[in-house]
Amino acid sequence: MVEISCHGSSYILKEILDLLIQNGAQPAQAGEFTERAFLHGKMDLSQAEAVADLIASENQASHRLALDQLRGGVSSEINELRKELIQFASLLELELDFGEEDVEFADREKLINLIENLQSLVNSLITSFQTGQAIKEGVLTALVGRPNAGKSTLLNTLLNDDRAIISNIPGTTRDTIEEFFELQGVKFRLIDTAGIRETKNTIENLGIERTMRNIEKAKIVVYLYDPLETSDAEVLQDVHYIKDKNLRGEIWVVRNKADLFRPNKDHITISAKNKEIKSLLDAFSSYASQLQIGDQTIITNARHKYELEQALSYLNNAQNGLKNGLSHDLLAFEIRYALKHLGNITGEIDIDRDILGTIFGQFCIGK
Repeated sequence: MVEISCHGSSYILKEILDLLIQNGAQPAQAGEFTERAFLHGKMDLSQAEAVADLIASENQASHRLALDQLRGGVSSEINELRKELIQFASLLELELDFGEEDVEFADREKLINLIENLQSLVNSLITSFQTGQAIKEGVLTALVGRPNAGKSTLLNTLLNDDRAIISNIPGTTRDTIEEFFELQGVKFRLIDTAGIRETKNTIENLGIERTMRNIEKAKIVVYLYDPLETSDAEVLQDVHYIKDKNLRGEIWVVRNKADLFRPNKDHITISAKNKEIKSLLDAFSSYASQLQIGDQTIITNARHKYELEQALSYLNNAQNGLKNGLSHDLLAFEIRYALKHLGNITGEIDIDRDILGTIFGQFCIGK
């Protein structure tokens, strides 16, 4: 490895690079160093993917997750699963060679227990994806409500910046505005949306359609209302409407203009204009604390989630097959493909070699 130090003139840098290329050097391709490390066995595929996540991390929590994966957190979990399953798969493969003698080398009770343990661990990793995505991409938070409820004011207060235009004219926000703010190492993606109402304005209607889509995707829906303009019955109606649209996220009902009214014990009460939003920040802090990962292994990659789901499907088939007396060859098929999908996560996909290595390493086939 050679390091060249020079001053920062872009012309000089270009001349040096040109000179190096003329003498046989090649510009590195995107991801080439990491790819070489993977191909030469310095890291597995999930660790290689973690390099990109580490570079792209924008908050403390996502940085920590990427570092954990780079150090082999996901790999060690997956490899432990594969190691035990390969042992049983090799025994099942061995049974196929002695099919005429109707012998069983693999203890079926132990295999059932192993598969149940694997199902539990794989399920846990799949479930962790939601937390991983929230930490990696940011928690999608939609600020919704009727026109002039104070959504844009609240956005500016949370960001401590005049990001959104504020006006007393209803329907000012006709498009979504997206910004980020961080709390306890967790990033929240705030989306200021168009006010929910019936209107004949075509452009405003397009904004309201986007509001609906954001409600459906949001992990948190902050429904803000102005008690001067919205009755209790209308608030209830809006909340039911949002619940019909959002089946997975949390809905926080936030009452604005705390300076004019007593707090409502059932709702988060704030004054966006006066920047009195401690109760709302407490709610965000509580949500962020639920995402603290501790020592738990968490996946953040959609590819890993897909492979785990496929592996779980084959494990379920193997479990049902064991209970229903499935033949050796079909049982071996299910376990073989469960291993394949687990191996796809780390790049260890040569299942045949793994199984054959275990067979010839532990059994004397010729005897």
